Amino acid sequence: MAALIVASALFMQNLDSTVVATALPTMAKAFDVSPVTMNIAITSYLVSLAAFIPASGWVADRYGARAVFRAAIIVFTLASVLCGVSQSLAMLVAARILQGLGGAMMVPVGRLLLLRRVGKTNLVAAMSWLTMPALLGPVIGPPVGGFLVTTLSWHWIFDINIPIGIVGVLLVTRFIREDERTDPGQFDFVGQILAGIGMAGLIMGLSSFGRGALPPSAAVVLTVVGALGALGYVLHARHHAHPLLDLTLMRVPTFAVSVYAGSLFRIGIGAMPFLLPLMLQLGFGFSAFQSGLITFISAAGALVTKPVARPMLQRFGFRSVLSVNAGISAVVLGLTATFRPGWPIIAIYAVLLIGGVFRSLQFTAYNTIAYADISPERMSRATSFYSTLQQLSITLGVTVGAAALAVSGAIAGKPHPRLADFSVAFVVVALFMVPAALLALRLPASAGDEMSGHATARR
Repeated sequence: MAALIVASALFMQNLDSTVVATALPTMAKAFDVSPVTMNIAITSYLVSLAAFIPASGWVADRYGARAVFRAAIIVFTLASVLCGVSQSLAMLVAARILQGLGGAMMVPVGRLLLLRRVGKTNLVAAMSWLTMPALLGPVIGPPVGGFLVTTLSWHWIFDINIPIGIVGVLLVTRFIREDERTDPGQFDFVGQILAGIGMAGLIMGLSSFGRGALPPSAAVVLTVVGALGALGYVLHARHHAHPLLDLTLMRVPTFAVSVYAGSLFRIGIGAMPFLLPLMLQLGFGFSAFQSGLITFISAAGALVTKPVARPMLQRFGFRSVLSVNAGISAVVLGLTATFRPGWPIIAIYAVLLIGGVFRSLQFTAYNTIAYADISPERMSRATSFYSTLQQLSITLGVTVGAAALAVSGAIAGKPHPRLADFSVAFVVVALFMVPAALLALRLPASAGDEMSGHATARR
C-alpha cells in the first residue's frame, strides 16, 4: 500500500512535468505572449525543483518523512490550483516555482518512506512500483495534454492534479504511520546556496540547449555558473561536518556504481521523450496526437516488467542483470534509429514495447541496488543525493540528444532536422548507455543478494 501511494504521487509529479509542454502554444495565446516566452513556465519549475531537492533529506529527518511527504502533496496540489487560475504569466511562474518546491520534497522523500518501511527482501517489488511513474509520465503526458487542451481548456492540465492530490493526502494519513524524527544537525545554508546555484544553473542552462528557451550565449553563461556552483559545493562539502549532500556516500561501491552507471543510462533514456515525438512528427509527418499514441506503447513495458523484475534478479543477480540488460537496452534504443515511414506500425510498436520492458527492469535494479549497503541513519541523505543526480542526468539526456541532432544537421548543411539526423542522434545517445554495462561489472557477484534472493537461488 505504501508503494502504491508513493507511486501515485510520483506519477502526478512526472505527468505534470511533461503535460505542460503540450499546452504552451494555447497558454501563450491566453496570456498574449510568444510561445518561446512561455518556455519560462517549464524552466521555472525545473529550476525550483533542482534548487530544493538537495535539502529534502535534511527536512525529512528534521520534521519526519511522513509529515514532509504529505505536506509536499498539499503544496503541489495547491500550486496546481494556482496555476489553473493564473491570469498572467507572472502569476503562473510564481505558482510553478511553488509547484517545484512541492515536487522537490515529494520525489526523494517518497522514496525515503519506502526505504524505511519496506524490508530489503521486498524492496525490489516496491521499487518496481516507483519505476512506473518515471516511465509512464513522459510518454502519457503529451497525448493527455493534447487531448485536454483540444477538447476542454489548458486549465485542465493543472486541474487533473487536484483529485489525485486530495486522495493522496487522505491515503497517506490513513495508511502510512508516523516515523521517528532525528537530529540531522545544523542546516547547511552555505551548501544549500552552492548546491542550489549549481543545480539551477546546470538544469536551466542544459535544458535551454535542448529546448531553445534561451539564446545560446545565455545558456552557456548559466551552464558555467552552474558548474562553478557545483564545484564550490564539492570544495565546501569536504570541510563541513554535516554537508547537505553527503559526497562520502560515493565510497559505498553499490551506491557509486548505481550513480555512475545509472547516470549514463539515464542520459540515453532521457533523450527519448524529446527525440522520438519530434522524429515521428517531423520525419514521418504524424500529428502530435498520433505520435503520442505511438510513444505511449513504450510505457506498457513498465507494466509488463513489474511481475518479472524480482524473478529475473533472483535468477541472475544484480551484476548480471545490470550489465547484460544495459547492453540490450542500448541495442534496442539504437534500433529506433532505423525507424522509417515504410516500417509496419506493428514493428515499431514491438521495438518500443521491448525497449520499455528492458528500461523498466534496469531502472528497478538501479533504484534498488543503490541502497543495498546504505545504513539507516544515512538513508535520507542518500535519497536526496541520488534524486539530485537523477534530475541532472535526465536533463543532460535532452541536451545530448539536441546537440547530436543539431551537429548532424549542420554537417549536412540543412537548417531543419531530417530523418537521417534523428538516426544519428539516437545512435549517439544509445552509445552513452554502453559504458553503463561495463561499470556494472565492477559490482561484486553477491551485490544485493539479500534484496534479490539470488544467493538463496544459487544454493
